[in-house]
Amino acid sequence: MFIEPNHNTKHSQPRIGWVEVVCGSMFSGKTEELIRRLNRAKIARQKVEIFKPAIDKRYHDLDIVSHNENSIRSTPVNTSEEILLFAGDCDVVGIDEAQFLDNNLVEVCNKLASSGKRVIVAGLDMDFAGKPFGPMPLLMSIAEYVTKVHAVCVVCGEVAQYSYRKVTSQDKILLGETDSYEARCRRCYTLGELA
Repeated sequence: MFIEPNHNTKHSQPRIGWVEVVCGSMFSGKTEELIRRLNRAKIARQKVEIFKPAIDKRYHDLDIVSHNENSIRSTPVNTSEEILLFAGDCDVVGIDEAQFLDNNLVEVCNKLASSGKRVIVAGLDMDFAGKPFGPMPLLMSIAEYVTKVHAVCVVCGEVAQYSYRKVTSQDKILLGETDSYEARCRRCYTLGELA
């Protein structure tokens, strides 16, 4: 379990924030972990602002919703720059489904962290083809903390790190759930239809 770091210092310089990334395949609990961390920040009486890509309306137009149906209110954004406009004077910024945002998200997260905010980003690290997805690889490289969560392979029960697409489409972005995707281990992902 991830325990929030304590960055209280006795320096005369302004507080510096940091970036946390929660990544993994579909059905691995990324959003669940994001919601858990954001709720803990709220319990600590920190001001929290939460964002998600406006294109993600699978469960709700505004809320971030996990596969376990836990939810938290968010602000949908079309570009990562909008996050800077809405973050205001908050202490913690949460961002879900970061793979769907533009690559400028890395600069946005760095600006937020440098201004003293804790930034928690969740997203898929790989697309359905097993390739790095959107800004996630760059976010992982600049983050102070990276947590990779895993699902369970629906074919064999092993640890899964791939999002296997069950429907025929080569579109990089195809929003879907269990009707379109399965979590799979490396072997079952490689076997594809044969698994």
